[in-house]
Amino acid sequence: MKTLNRREFVKQSAGAATALAMLGSSSKAASANEKIVVGVMGIGGRGTALAGMFAKRKDVEIAYLCDADSRRFPYARKVVEETQGKPVRFVQNFRRMLEDRSVDAIINATPDHWHALGSILACQAGKHVYVEKPLAHNLWEGWKMVEAARKYKRVVTVGMQSRSAAYNRAAREFIQSGKLGDIHLVRVYNMMQHPMQKAGPEQPIPDGLDYDMWCGPAAKLPYNSGRYWLNMAEYSCGPIPGDAVHQIDLARFVMGDPPPPKSVTHTGGIVALRDGRDTPDTQYATYEYDKFTLLFQGSLWSPYMKKTPGHLRDDDIFSDWQFNATKIEILGTKACMYLGRHGDGWQVFDADDKLIDQAFGRQGDHPHIENFIKCIRSGALPNADVEQGHQSVLLCHLANAAWRAGNTKLLFDAKTESFPEKPEANQFLKRASYRSPWIIPNAV
Repeated sequence: MKTLNRREFVKQSAGAATALAMLGSSSKAASANEKIVVGVMGIGGRGTALAGMFAKRKDVEIAYLCDADSRRFPYARKVVEETQGKPVRFVQNFRRMLEDRSVDAIINATPDHWHALGSILACQAGKHVYVEKPLAHNLWEGWKMVEAARKYKRVVTVGMQSRSAAYNRAAREFIQSGKLGDIHLVRVYNMMQHPMQKAGPEQPIPDGLDYDMWCGPAAKLPYNSGRYWLNMAEYSCGPIPGDAVHQIDLARFVMGDPPPPKSVTHTGGIVALRDGRDTPDTQYATYEYDKFTLLFQGSLWSPYMKKTPGHLRDDDIFSDWQFNATKIEILGTKACMYLGRHGDGWQVFDADDKLIDQAFGRQGDHPHIENFIKCIRSGALPNADVEQGHQSVLLCHLANAAWRAGNTKLLFDAKTESFPEKPEANQFLKRASYRSPWIIPNAV
């Protein structure tokens, strides 16, 4: 799928494992005395929340809000302007932000299908990027994002904020100390209840929505407000991967960021929510590593599994692990760790069910943003660098490919990022075609 394998490229272009001292920053914002000027691409719920968090910082100015849907602007503008006390400009075409040389960084909080191209164009325009998870719509696009970040020497961080939460770093240290013993099994969960979509016949495009721009590189499907983009493979990795990548990334992080698995086996599919979606509502995946197995369980029909309520995510309280929808279990020969994503903390139990260690949690959003800003100024690799974002969502892409290949087992070659024994499955690792003019070139 590429002429230079991942390890060779990173070694040649970025020195691989340590800070990108060679990255530096050609931006004026490298000065600690100047504000980082930011544009926000995508002002839905997450984009507006990020805009508000960035706007609270004294060293940041939100200069632009951008969305293909102008109806979203009034609320997002209120959030930002009331926070930073300074006007913000709205544009429907994100290229206007990229053309402004005063803009240092872009927050890309668009749907999955715009993550890669929006971020690559931002890197080419000299902007640093905070891109929301999942990093890319497909495996090939993720690799192109890594290439662009390294080629243009930009800081590209992914919104996998668990990597910046102190309790997760403590969990990683505990696991790496060997106190759990030899770890042979890691279980990752993303189980909850989603509503049925209510898609009907094609509807008129609402005033204020540039639907052609919204669809971008993806196919322009007939507009229907009852069909959720998250459920459609044209625009999304799927609602399960789109959320589960947080836990998958956290599992990889505490396990020391291992290289990709040797194989993936998938079962599941669309079994409960038969409402016109073409992404799974049930995903069970097994990943084989050299020294351990990772089991993933995802579902959208299990109402008894709950995410931690927002008001408890920054409190000294532990989850009811049995019904935690976003938990991770790390099983060793000496002890077992329960770890939660939403500031849930972690607890370790020994063979006698005795609690032997624990840590309360706090969410990682603000330290994650702090890390991004510091890296823009220093040129260091961020906590959730684009390559780690690629390696984590890669597991989701492998599961999707194994499902589309007929719920099968696929051996994976990490050097070529392909399935050498079943090359017919490689078609599921890249979009079949791009809609002009929104085409990602081979050479970014």
